[in-house]
Amino acid sequence: MTINTKDMLNSILSSISRIEYVKPDSIPNIDLYMDQVTTFMEEQLSSSRRHKEDKILTKTMINNYAKNNLLPPPVKKKYSKEHVLALIFIYYFKNILSIKDIETLLSPITEKYFDTGEALNMTSIYEEICQLEKSRIDALQKDVARSYHCAMHSFADEPEKERDYLQLFSFICSLSFDVYVKKLLIEKLIDNLPESSHEKKKK
Repeated sequence: MTINTKDMLNSILSSISRIEYVKPDSIPNIDLYMDQVTTFMEEQLSSSRRHKEDKILTKTMINNYAKNNLLPPPVKKKYSKEHVLALIFIYYFKNILSIKDIETLLSPITEKYFDTGEALNMTSIYEEICQLEKSRIDALQKDVARSYHCAMHSFADEPEKERDYLQLFSFICSLSFDVYVKKLLIEKLIDNLPESSHEKKKK
């Protein structure tokens, strides 16, 4: 089995460099019905799909988010720009965090900054987070490349036929370990967050 891992790495690094976020200016300033929200999200986040048939967001998902207090309820069945921004955060969080953890993390933000006329609001918070993440892309590329080069030096004494796959396995394990450690750290930070007013009311 021959795997061109170098080409694969170059493709990964190229993909990282093209990571883009949904710009607040692209979100309609008018309130949207649910069908319009799902269509917008499909268009804006289609590049993040692994398979063509994967759904970015469905009506059931949105209803579940509102039911689990991840998302403020719509007004007259319409969703504002702030709703869309909250959904974008949820979309990325749900790949690594439980619904409960997302509620704990996001509730203080939606409670204090949702639909406010203040300078610090959902839009300004979203923009600042996106800029912070984009500033890390170069460092992320270098970190992935380092993991790759370390993995390519593993199993050096094995026959080439077995070595190719074992080195690829090492690379995936290295990346997975990074995700695992960061997930543990995120969960620990969430466990130590102060309770939101919504959580206090539930008690």
